[in-house]
Amino acid sequence: MLIDSHCHLIYEGLVDRQAEALTAARARGVRGFLNISTRQREWEEVVAVAHREPDVWASVGIHPHEADSHADLGAAVLAAATADPRVIGIGETGLDYFYDHSDRQVQQDLFRMHIGVARDIGLPLIIHTRDAEDDTLRILTEEMGKGAFPALIHCFTASAGFGRAVLDLGLTISISGIVTFKNAKDLQGFVADIPEDRLLVETDAPFLAPIPHRGKKCEPAFVADTAAFVAALRGVTIEQLGAVTTDNFFRLFSKAERTTA
Repeated sequence: MLIDSHCHLIYEGLVDRQAEALTAARARGVRGFLNISTRQREWEEVVAVAHREPDVWASVGIHPHEADSHADLGAAVLAAATADPRVIGIGETGLDYFYDHSDRQVQQDLFRMHIGVARDIGLPLIIHTRDAEDDTLRILTEEMGKGAFPALIHCFTASAGFGRAVLDLGLTISISGIVTFKNAKDLQGFVADIPEDRLLVETDAPFLAPIPHRGKKCEPAFVADTAAFVAALRGVTIEQLGAVTTDNFFRLFSKAERTTA
């Protein structure tokens, strides 16, 4: 049993073939999918998929790329959206200084707003960070000092030092198909050492297809390939890796009703 802890089922490449993609994933042992939103106008559609498919859940949040267009989004609006029974996480949110599609201060302010809602509501925060390790860690540390909140770093590609620091703060780390890439040696070394109870796997579909699917649109079924690769790095079977990451998912996303194999 595997869980794709981060996918975008309403994005181009999947939206027109959702049923087919979910069926293919289930055939490979994937028994749960967290469908992620990145802007407010997606929330209704993302949640609708989760209501239609019993093994799909939803998140609500604003990606840092979209921060400028959501600068005035209030915490009450985000909190209200989490009331839906199929919404089990907040995000994705965070900081992205690689593209700088939004003003950095606006990104930081919106990130802190998401953190406040996660702390108040108790739902896990799904964090995107790229080329922003220092500010991400600073904000997480400052905000944890105000009161703990559950969170994960999705699609982890940062340094081992950053990884150890967020683990020390109590966060979980989710690994995407990037770990299978030939140039990901540093990431592979770090993944082998992530504590067993802090590890998740994901696809970020339709992006970042793992080897052996490079060049294709990624889909949730491919989480099985990433899981097999991670299992080999850690010296365990894919069945063991699947059991551990599934347990971790339902422990972190405790609002989700556990599905059966």
